Amino acid sequence: MLMNKRFKKDTPAYFDYKDVKTLQRFINMYGQIEPISKTGLSAKQQRQLATAIKRARHLALLPFVTAN
Repeated sequence: MLMNKRFKKDTPAYFDYKDVKTLQRFINMYGQIEPISKTGLSAKQQRQLATAIKRARHLALLPFVTAN
């Protein structure tokens, strides 16, 4: 099974909800969080990423959905 791990080498040690530029790399064009199979993160890192994105959305730093 071939896995697309395009983000693995540039992964930060900690996902900060205020670092919008880094978080946007893990969001697709529809505003959804990329799955673990595409990000190549561990389960713990993926949970931290999801929490940071949700916090950024709540504070209006990131959009909930994008317009087509």
